[in-house]
Formats: sequence, structure tokens, C-alpha cells
Amino acid sequence: MFDHLIGNEAVKFYIGKLFENGRFPNSAIFAGPDGIGKKAFAIEAARAFVCTETHTACGKCGSCVRVGKFNIPKAEKKDQFKELFFSDHPDVGMVVPFNRTVLVDAIRRLEAEAYFRPYEARARVFIIDDADKMNEAASNALLKTLEEPATTSYIILVTSRPDSLLQTIRSRSQILRFTTISETKIAAHLGATGSWSREDAALAARICGGSMARALAMDIEKFRASRSAMLGILESLSERRLGRLLQSSERLNDARNKDDFEANLSILESLIRDAWLLKLGREESSLANCDIAAQLAPLAANFNTSSLAAWLTEIETMRGNFVVNINRKIASDALFLGIATA
Repeated sequence: MFDHLIGNEAVKFYIGKLFENGRFPNSAIFAGPDGIGKKAFAIEAARAFVCTETHTACGKCGSCVRVGKFNIPKAEKKDQFKELFFSDHPDVGMVVPFNRTVLVDAIRRLEAEAYFRPYEARARVFIIDDADKMNEAASNALLKTLEEPATTSYIILVTSRPDSLLQTIRSRSQILRFTTISETKIAAHLGATGSWSREDAALAARICGGSMARALAMDIEKFRASRSAMLGILESLSERRLGRLLQSSERLNDARNKDDFEANLSILESLIRDAWLLKLGREESSLANCDIAAQLAPLAANFNTSSLAAWLTEIETMRGNFVVNINRKIASDALFLGIATA
């Protein structure tokens, strides 16, 4: 059933048992970090309900193949995302957020569709991607459906932030928790594609945070260039060079780099974390950026552990504020000046 999906063996076993015993819940929450395959697991679960050959998804019959084909547009026209996107199979649909919000209209469409009997399969399955992006109106609309579920409809909420869901939604759903994928498995998979050198695969596996999707999408040369620029920021921090820090903030926010702002911030965060680990006496081999440990070590020597830990907290706080669309230029200026003068 899940043989082609990598990692989360315990979840595979548990879901398999749910299907084997006919106990899959009408509402389930697939919770775990971004990019580890939760949506792929949800689609595979949907296949198990529509498969014409087995009750555990053969992956080869016409129904299984159709389930994996969704035609989801780019996030340009808001009105398009007021709809429920059906796969090529009429009994499997998905709600997708528009930018950072799951629209209430889409949830209301799901609510209406959930009460129709299946067209072809033994059940209908509805997946809500990034379910934590539902606002209060959308959450309340979904709650109506969960309070009186149709016996032939199943709803799977995919989220990296389950605690952001209404408590009443969580209480009416079974939560299945997914974990990150090991570096070894990610490196092995990248190597097996034939498109990655052993060195590049190992680096991608270390820095992707256990996310296969992030590793596969990585441009490793672009990453190395960005990391070099972020290392320059760390050097400026060690020397308290405020002018250079403001110039770096300017470059991070210019037109050429604005789409990579959050990715660059994550790289800077990983460098600061590695410097913190070095100060704590960790082995160089344990670092995400162990291939540049020789450059990090002298920088780490210029900092103290409490400052490095505080900087990580400040970066995470700023990242959380992106949800409310703060001015990134002002935020990055304040961040760099704040940690340089602390």
C-alpha cells in the first residue's frame, strides 16, 4: 500500500491495520513537519477506498491511477480556490489554500459534496491540504460536517501545525503523527535517482530537515552560493560590523532575492545553530554544515552560547510574524542590528 513512500514505517503499519479492520476514521489529521510526504500518504489512503482490485490500493488499476491526477492552478486567481479540486476520479477531492488561507467557500463546497453518495467507489475522500490555514469561518464550516459525518465520506486534514486547528476539530478527528525522514534514507533515495553525486546527496540530506520534498527540490549549487552569503552575515555579526549587516539586509530584500528570503533565513539559522553546537562541544560530524566546519569553528569562538541561543529564538519569532505579512526589510534590519548590539 505504501511501499513506494519513504519513511514513517510505524504510520504505514498503523494505517494498514485500520484498513484491514475496517476502522479508518471518518475524520483524520495527518500531522507532521512540512515536506515529509503527508499529502502523498493521504492520496494513498484515498486510493485504498476507490481501488477496484484490493482494499489496500493496488496502485495500478484505473481508479488508483486517476486518484493521483489533480489539476490545481497556480495561486493567481482567488475565485478558483473557492472550489473543491477533484482528481480524475470523481470520488476524491482536495481543498487547497489560496496563498496563506483556506477559503470558507471551498470548505462549504466540501460540506455539500460530503453528503453525496459515491459515484463509483465504496466511499468518497476529501483531503484538506495545509488545514492549519483555515480561518475561523472555514473551521466552523468544517465543524458542521464533522459533527454529523456521512458514513460514506472520509476527510483527511494535512497539517504541519495541528495545534492551530480548533480543539473541537481535533477532538472529532483521529490524529496520526508523522516524523521526519532519516538522512540515510534521503541520501540513498537521492543517490538512486542517478542525478546526484554522493557528496551532493549527503549535503542535501543533512540540510533538508528530514524533508524529502525539500531535498528533491534543492538546487545544490544555488544553496552553496546562498550559504556563502549567509556565512558572510555571520562574519559581520562576529565583528559587529553594522554597516555591512544593513547592506546584507538590503541584498536579502532586493528584487532578485526577495523570493528566496525565507530560504536564506533558514540557511542563516542553520549556520547559527551549528555555531551554537560547536560552542557546546558537539562533534563536527553532527553539524548540518559539517562540510564547512573549518570556517564555522573560528566564528563560533567569537560568540557565547546564550547569545547564539537567543538569536535562534529571534529568528523563529520573526518567521512566525510572516503570517501577518510584516515588512521584511524592516524586520531583517531590526533582527541584524538587534543581535549585533546585544
